[in-house]
Amino acid sequence: MTEQASQKEKVGIVVSDKMDKTVVVAVERKTQHPLYKRVITRTSKFKAHDENNECKEGDKVKIVETRPLSKQKNWKIKEIIRKAK
Repeated sequence: MTEQASQKEKVGIVVSDKMDKTVVVAVERKTQHPLYKRVITRTSKFKAHDENNECKEGDKVKIVETRPLSKQKNWKIKEIIRKAK
């Protein structure tokens, strides 16, 4: 098989680039409240591997799931969709 089976992809905003070769990406998702039926926004943060330290705070990026790279890193940057101003 040439392509890995069902890699998860997420799109989010880089909120921190202070670490070396690692960025923190905030991914927002909308879900319905179980009781009140209102749409609420939930945010999850993922640590992603950035090999060349290309990402800066505010960039919109696509991350893809990978093997564990460290204790908390299971994602890597696939592409930078939009650079921050």
